[in-house]
Amino acid sequence: MKRVVIGCFMLLFTLISSAQQKTFTNPLLPSGADPWVIRHGDYYYYTNSTGSNLTIWKTKNMADLGKAQKQVVWTPPAGKSYSKELWAPELHYLSGKWYIYFAADDGDNNNHRMYVIENSSEDPTKDMWTFKGRVGDATDKWAIDGSVFEHRGQLYMIWSGWEGDFNGQQDIYIAKMKNPWTIESKRSKISGPLFDWEKNGDLGKKSNPPHVNVNEGPVILIHGDKVFLIYSASGCWTDFYALGMLTASYGSDLLDADSWKKSDKPVFQRSIEKSVYAPGHNSFFKSADGKEDWIIYHANSKAGQGCGGFRSPRMQKFTWNADGTPNFGEPVAEGTVLKAPSDK
Repeated sequence: MKRVVIGCFMLLFTLISSAQQKTFTNPLLPSGADPWVIRHGDYYYYTNSTGSNLTIWKTKNMADLGKAQKQVVWTPPAGKSYSKELWAPELHYLSGKWYIYFAADDGDNNNHRMYVIENSSEDPTKDMWTFKGRVGDATDKWAIDGSVFEHRGQLYMIWSGWEGDFNGQQDIYIAKMKNPWTIESKRSKISGPLFDWEKNGDLGKKSNPPHVNVNEGPVILIHGDKVFLIYSASGCWTDFYALGMLTASYGSDLLDADSWKKSDKPVFQRSIEKSVYAPGHNSFFKSADGKEDWIIYHANSKAGQGCGGFRSPRMQKFTWNADGTPNFGEPVAEGTVLKAPSDK
């Protein structure tokens, strides 16, 4: 009889545990800015900014990210131009190899540039990563938030950068790539802060500069006959950090700024009612069965928390409007019980 009771208890515990794995609440981790997710095989691989190294989380269920295996895969050597302030890592699987793109500097933000490392293992948390070097166009201007995507057989890089050599405004650029570590075309500016909601960037009179307009964190979302570029606008140090959208037709010249149309309003923004502030710097992923579309982003829980360690990763499912544009809805409040991404 005792064995039967124990067996029933274990079965009940298993069922409860299984049920818990099918739901989640935001945030997914206590902190973590610039979240990025990619699915490969039966696993999701996740990364975010740590500042000092490149770290990958591995999990079969994104709802279990807080319990996922975590591995520091690369730490930069000291004394290099890329030794400090490692920002916005992105993990991509291209031509049978893994690449992590990231921005870094020598401790001086003015020297931020984009870099990439490579791994030929099937599992990016295993084996050695090789430093491939700086990824940049011929101008060699300040650059962060590099993202790559393949479209109609061509590899592209998009990023946030300066027009000149001094801070004041961040724009979105695009260029063609020869291979995963080499830009081969001239950069083309396809977006700059235009609307008032993109221009919240006061830093104070004592700051140099006292104000910065920002477009950053670009990521591509392709659906039907449209190519969408989702980006973050306004300074991350403000509560007004939000997502904007550019739209181009599938067959257009993506290096031509005229191919892109900017939405005049944010497509995802703060919710004071739900205590979600400065949501932005996102990425996208599909559920394991390929039927659901998900957005993952970082946000603050209180006003005035800025660009520091209070930012935490959150995710929610999104849908599509009748005209084929994405509908991200509103940020979900912390603690709201949500269904986990659907499984196979």
